Amino acid sequence: MLEIMIAGGWLMVPIILCSIIAVAIVIERFLALRSSRVLPQAVPAQVKQWAQQNELDAKHIEQLRRSSPLGRVLAAALDNRERSREIIKEAIEDTGRHVVHELERFLNTLGTIAGMTPLLGLLGTVVGMIKVFSAIMVHGVGDPNQLAGGISEALITTAAGLTVAIPSYFFYRYFRGLVRAYVVQMEQQALVLMQAIETGQRRRRQP
Repeated sequence: MLEIMIAGGWLMVPIILCSIIAVAIVIERFLALRSSRVLPQAVPAQVKQWAQQNELDAKHIEQLRRSSPLGRVLAAALDNRERSREIIKEAIEDTGRHVVHELERFLNTLGTIAGMTPLLGLLGTVVGMIKVFSAIMVHGVGDPNQLAGGISEALITTAAGLTVAIPSYFFYRYFRGLVRAYVVQMEQQALVLMQAIETGQRRRRQP
């Protein structure tokens, strides 16, 4: 393996660095985007329990906000529960944008790696072919070692670039889709909470 990397030339260095960064991002995002961390199943039930016990004070709302991304969205609604539906909706949307930004952290870097590594591989191909033609100009076509070295460098860097780019792009799309699915579920939970808040407000207005 080391011999193959050395044969690929100096362009293997940035490709290997990109692969290390991509693996680190994938592992970090798998840990950060676990369903139990983003959408804890106990959060809606906990909010309902606090509401039934009249414990939706600042302390409990802050605890909810720090619990999870879903908790942050629901806490934004509870902070404005005495206001109009439009204000509650705006608060949820504003908080939701911040939450999505955090959930998509490092995904742009992963997408950049997916797009950049094939270009690095292509650059390696060009450099390798330049070496091939330079060897032909100097030594003619009678020295197969010179030709093989340039061709192998061209093929190795291309293969390495694609090897990094393909899984990087796959996980980039996978995590983007996962974040969108989480956003839909958080919106559904927030909508249920908004309806509960409106129901409570109507009951308090009744004589």
